[in-house]
Amino acid sequence: MTPFLIVERDGAVLTARLNRPETRNALTEPAHMQEIEELCRAIRTDRSVKVLVLTGEGSAFCAGGNVKDMQQRGGIFAGSPFEVRESYRNTIQRIPLALYELDVPVIAAVNGAAIGAGLDLACMCDIRIASDKALFAESFVKVGIVPGDGGAWLLPRVIGMPRASLMAFTGDTIDAARALEYGLVAEVVSAHGLLAHAQALAQRIAGNPSHALRLTKRLLREGQHMRLDSLLELSAAFQALSHHTEDHAEAVNALLDKRAPRYTGR
Repeated sequence: MTPFLIVERDGAVLTARLNRPETRNALTEPAHMQEIEELCRAIRTDRSVKVLVLTGEGSAFCAGGNVKDMQQRGGIFAGSPFEVRESYRNTIQRIPLALYELDVPVIAAVNGAAIGAGLDLACMCDIRIASDKALFAESFVKVGIVPGDGGAWLLPRVIGMPRASLMAFTGDTIDAARALEYGLVAEVVSAHGLLAHAQALAQRIAGNPSHALRLTKRLLREGQHMRLDSLLELSAAFQALSHHTEDHAEAVNALLDKRAPRYTGR
């Protein structure tokens, strides 16, 4: 069977492509979601990986749930209400737990439509860069369902509650320019140059020490639900660890010597 994810590596940067262009990279099959979870698990234990770029093959980033499967009660939508609930909990809801909590920075290169769960998937990433052809919608209400994969938690944290409410209650689609205005994406670039731009950004990020990237991301994540005093305690602990790494010493020495650093991941 053709993998759902095509994964390529360039130094410390991984690029993963959702590879079901015939369904606009819809998220319905449990095996596809398991691939995403397994990739995250592999990255967590591979300290040589510093950045992940996520994009889609074909014309879409991710079209969310497969509407035909919804109609036919197939894939994760099959079975009784209890079975559907369990299916969500054990398949698509494992993606935000794995991807959002991934230790390394994740860049979404949104090449086309990011609809429903596809928009939520983009919101699980740390940075979103959009093609000028990209479209975005929190469209669950349009098909009579609710955000089942964490969108009601993710989207307000990215664009704020008022705009998240507008998108979730209308289900309307916005273009890349409006997404930039909303703060949903950091940049909009030409469709032709999107992936190269995202990968160049990933390489810039990967030029920094691995431990500092992973610990900084953890602080950013924890800071969203911790009190300031608690975050300061965690920051002090992470800082103490960082000061005793070889890469920190190398960074300081390289800065003072006015040369490029040579990091080893130690």
